[in-house]
Amino acid sequence: MRHRWLAPTGLAAVALLAAACGSSSTSSSASTSSPSAAATSSSSAAAAAAVNSAKIGSVTVLTNSKGLTLYWFVPDTSTTSKCNGTCAHYWPPVQGPVTAGSGVAGTFATITRSDGSKQATWNGHPLYTYIGDTAAGEATGNGLNLSGGVWHEVTLTGAAAPAPSPSTGSGGNGY
Repeated sequence: MRHRWLAPTGLAAVALLAAACGSSSTSSSASTSSPSAAATSSSSAAAAAAVNSAKIGSVTVLTNSKGLTLYWFVPDTSTTSKCNGTCAHYWPPVQGPVTAGSGVAGTFATITRSDGSKQATWNGHPLYTYIGDTAAGEATGNGLNLSGGVWHEVTLTGAAAPAPSPSTGSGGNGY
């Protein structure tokens, strides 16, 4: 069951969320795998999950098999996720391994998280979804500075997507 989390409407809510989403720095080991190796390494649903691409606004981004936007976290390294505990509730790690969908190129691998689970990476970036995105085509987590760092959509080019303009009607998005 997915919990619905709405974007905070006040600075106090953002501060509370950021404080609750502390990170830890536990080392992980990386294991590289090609998309074809990932597809044959396990018969579980996670191994069958495909990473696809979709155009959101003017940017082509990576998505999971449900069309939800994938994100990367600036403090992460290619071998370590810095988003654990409460942070991982709001930014669920993409379980690895994954396969490349049509038109998606790059290097897919997995890392072992501090809890022992496997997380998919793309070109050295651990992958996440965002609990605030509830439908395909949403990218409400792009540019957010939460949990000790900035979150970016994973663009097909690998460059950081531009942060959205501040909304004039919602009263603040943590910017």
